[in-house]
Amino acid sequence: MKEREFWQLVDEVFGHSYGRSLSRDQSLTALDAMTPVEALEAGVQPRVVWNVLCDQMDVPDSRRWGKGHNAPPMPAGSF
Repeated sequence: MKEREFWQLVDEVFGHSYGRSLSRDQSLTALDAMTPVEALEAGVQPRVVWNVLCDQMDVPDSRRWGKGHNAPPMPAGSF
C-alpha cells in the first residue's frame, strides 16, 4: 500500500474531514501512542498504520478496504 492509497481509504471509510482529524489526533496504542500522521512520518508502513487505525476504531473487515478494494499484502516483518 502506498501512502496515497492510505489517504484515499481514510477519506472513503471515515469521510474527508473526520478522517483527516482522526489521523492527526488519534493516538494509536499499538504504535507507541503515535498518531497515524506521526507513524507515517516515522516510516511505519501505511498498510500497518491503516490496520492499526481500523483495529482501534473497530472498523470491520467488510468496510476496512472501501468499495471494490482488495486488502493489499502486509509488508514483510510487520506485526
